[in-house]
Amino acid sequence: MSATTTASTEGHGPGTTRLRVLVYSDDVRTREQVVLALGRRVHPDLPELEYVEVATPAVVRQQMDTGRIDLAILDGEAVPAGGMGIAKELKDEIYACPPVLVLTGRPQDAWLATWSRAEAAVPHPLDPVLLAETVAGLLRGRPVVAAR
Repeated sequence: MSATTTASTEGHGPGTTRLRVLVYSDDVRTREQVVLALGRRVHPDLPELEYVEVATPAVVRQQMDTGRIDLAILDGEAVPAGGMGIAKELKDEIYACPPVLVLTGRPQDAWLATWSRAEAAVPHPLDPVLLAETVAGLLRGRPVVAAR
């Protein structure tokens, strides 16, 4: 796999940039929770978000290979492939991989997210404020420590 990230300029008028966020989970409710928690714009100083919702590892890889994803949010509890394993694979195989946030089953699993080389982890049940703060930090390129 090889990819570089670029923001999308489609759909909102000339020159408008949207950040593409991949949301992976086999559970449609988890994907909905993430999208609802983040909304269209995670922070006023950041561009609008465009979501790419996926339910299978193969589509995660396909989307990441496009080079058009700015942030990947991966469900660590997904089956058959969990987000932590996918995160490690992406970090190992994609040059200049975009930031990865892993949703963990519990706060104590944050060490596994570190193993996966994800930049951040947020535990289930999802706290919308913590998720939004973490995503905003990642999209700004700042180091983030989440997992309360």
